[in-house]
Amino acid sequence: MSQFSFETAPRIICEQGGANRLGEIAKGMGISRLFLVTDAGLIKAKLIDGALASLTAAGVAATVFSDVLADPPELSVQAAVDAARAAGADGVLGFGGGSSLDTAKLVALLACTPQALPDIYGIGLARGPRLPLIQVPTTAGTGSEVTPISILTTPSHEKKGVVSPLLYPDVALLDSRLTLGLPPTVTAMTGVDAMVHAIESFSTRLKKNPLSDALAIKALQLLYANLPAAVNDGKDPTVRENMLLGSLFAGMAFANAPVGAVHALAYPLGGHYGLPHGLTNSLVFVAVLRFNLAAAQGLYAELGRAILPELAAAGDSEAAASFVAAISARVAAMPYAQSLRDAGVKQDDLPMLARDAMNVQRLLVNNPRDVSFDDALAMYQAAY
Repeated sequence: MSQFSFETAPRIICEQGGANRLGEIAKGMGISRLFLVTDAGLIKAKLIDGALASLTAAGVAATVFSDVLADPPELSVQAAVDAARAAGADGVLGFGGGSSLDTAKLVALLACTPQALPDIYGIGLARGPRLPLIQVPTTAGTGSEVTPISILTTPSHEKKGVVSPLLYPDVALLDSRLTLGLPPTVTAMTGVDAMVHAIESFSTRLKKNPLSDALAIKALQLLYANLPAAVNDGKDPTVRENMLLGSLFAGMAFANAPVGAVHALAYPLGGHYGLPHGLTNSLVFVAVLRFNLAAAQGLYAELGRAILPELAAAGDSEAAASFVAAISARVAAMPYAQSLRDAGVKQDDLPMLARDAMNVQRLLVNNPRDVSFDDALAMYQAAY
């Protein structure tokens, strides 16, 4: 058997209403001054009220930072770090979507061990220790609650990542009640994002392993089966929990078996156009699947059989083609822009986007098929 290593968060809690026990959890971790990282929308929606009441009841003082921005810019993260230091925080809680969770990871690290962000972009460059960290996702998409990655936007509009085991949280808590009010468009974008994570992890070239494969398959089964119901009527807590679990499993998978060309092509779209990450992934998703089909036929066939029982006896060619068609249909049914043109991308910018995508070699090396500049440009054109 091939050798591999696998890491994930040491404690995962899945509990409806679990956010109302955060005070007990934080106190049990020795936290007395918690820095809560979230966004203004969640404050307005009163989603953090139960958590705050729980913290107060447990005698845990909470400082709330709600200025998180989408695809967090460096300056936004640094402002959160400065606020955590000023508050004397001895623990951090990320509460929200991927941007809040990614910001919280870096706050826990940099508030405790000052380092310049530009110095730690890349793999394994961050230094510890860090403050205790709890992560609570309010969307089912990024899987950031169980990944050692934080993605930021640089002043030059590039997406760069800090990748370090230090960014794994001490506790990841899934509470499906927090996702019941997610609008259909957000549900769709984040759900497709999670499907991308599962598929790219399963077909990754360099670090694919039995544990990541099992998680990716289970993630895709949950996400593919539950996404339509979550988008069309998101009030079922069981459906929402299945989506959260699918996102979590996919996050655990790609944290160890990294993603590829979908993300590499999506990053420039987010950096230059400010489009949501789930949407940028979705816009190039099908074009990349079709590009990879020949190289990943056997892997796509396995995934096809996992989500479509009627393919159980099908050969690889049929099963793989049916898989790409099924995923394409799922994406096409989502209530948001389906082409780069409809999302406001300028056709004249496609060569620039392709050049920027080629700089994301950290991810392109994982893709099952080599990607050249001409390939990247052709995929953007196919998605246009």
